[in-house]
Amino acid sequence: MAFPPRQPRGNFNPRFKKEQQQEHRTNNMIRVPQVRLVGDNVEVGVYSIQEAMKMAQEQQLDLVEISPQADPPVCKIIDYNKFLYEKKKKEKEMKSKSKTAEVKEIRFTPGTDDHDFDFKARHAESFLKEGNKVKAYVQFKGRAIMFKERGELVLLKFAERLAEVGQPEGLPKLEGKRMLMIISPKGKQKKKEG
Repeated sequence: MAFPPRQPRGNFNPRFKKEQQQEHRTNNMIRVPQVRLVGDNVEVGVYSIQEAMKMAQEQQLDLVEISPQADPPVCKIIDYNKFLYEKKKKEKEMKSKSKTAEVKEIRFTPGTDDHDFDFKARHAESFLKEGNKVKAYVQFKGRAIMFKERGELVLLKFAERLAEVGQPEGLPKLEGKRMLMIISPKGKQKKKEG
């Protein structure tokens, strides 16, 4: 049995997405008697909306409301699509510059030998120099939990080894079968103080 095709309810049709709202009002969307024009290709000043629209049309550009809260609202005569492109580009640039610090994990066991210890310490050093935090932990398996002191010694030795580039946020603490310590980069601390 075939079902009849579904009729759209009212003027809602799920196949057509509603046109996206613009971020800024442009051209005929601006409904104020006067605007303050700014920009490169115009004489800065207060104009009637008709004058501003005429100037934009003569230059074959858009009249874009930059600051709607101002009295009168501030507008610019620019290519709106180019303006949006530049804005997105700036936002992307800002986002890439603001690097968030990550927490890198380094795992030990109570019986970690010297070679492994040195190898892991060198890695941690490079992480701290990059501005990331290091979460060092000793994993206890089975009966190894009896050697809590060894685990604590490994972490304290690790913190001592990284003293030049990082500083521990606290003493090693035991959480379940793990003893952990977080070490944060030193360079960032100095900048905050100064």
